Amino acid sequence: MNLDKPLTGKVPRERIGTLELPRLPADLLAAFRSLEDLSGLVSDALDELGIAGAIPSSVLKPTDAKARLCGPALTVLNRPLGLPVAKAVQANVSRLGEVEAHNLAAAGDVLVIQGVEGISSMGAISASIGKRQGEAGAVVDGAVRDIGHSRGIGYPVWCRGASPITGKWRVRTVAVNRPVSIAGVTVRPGDLVVADEVGVCFVPFERAAEVLAVAQRLAKREEDRLAKLASGLALKDWIKL
Repeated sequence: MNLDKPLTGKVPRERIGTLELPRLPADLLAAFRSLEDLSGLVSDALDELGIAGAIPSSVLKPTDAKARLCGPALTVLNRPLGLPVAKAVQANVSRLGEVEAHNLAAAGDVLVIQGVEGISSMGAISASIGKRQGEAGAVVDGAVRDIGHSRGIGYPVWCRGASPITGKWRVRTVAVNRPVSIAGVTVRPGDLVVADEVGVCFVPFERAAEVLAVAQRLAKREEDRLAKLASGLALKDWIKL
């Protein structure tokens, strides 16, 4: 992010939290990305540490099952607009403001949107902006549309589902880079987001190194157990490992 970058004005300054996300060390992010079973190991580490942060892909579905991401959360809070659609259409002013988050994004950031059920919080234009800004992808607790487009440009999204119903006349962005709730998990700006075809995990920024250490230990144990299984070790001995 660039603190000198002018805001778009789409969201009032007083509704924007930090302009600069806290950043985890690059080597720590690389170590997370190297985990083969990314969300599974992180979920297990969160369990061991008593942190609630894992969401299954049955709740937040990936638009691209082959995609993986790992990066800091850039948060957006959306709410129902509360106006008749016809009146909003007549006014011809979209109250969606995730473009302000895109404007603040740095390469590798993950757009995290607390959306509105059944209404699209982002489509082709927003995904294209995010891709141009170098974002790793998006997580939306709500619906999205134009999935073929986002998949085609390599901008993966994890979401509740798809909907053709535009949020442009139905949703308003009330905050950027403030805490949001994603499937019951509180996510703060800068928290680590990891996601793959199995699910999404949110790791509190201040616990990331601790979670990684546990995940790496669990990965080594699993690797050892698989190797011994492949070696032909009797199951009565293997289950004691």
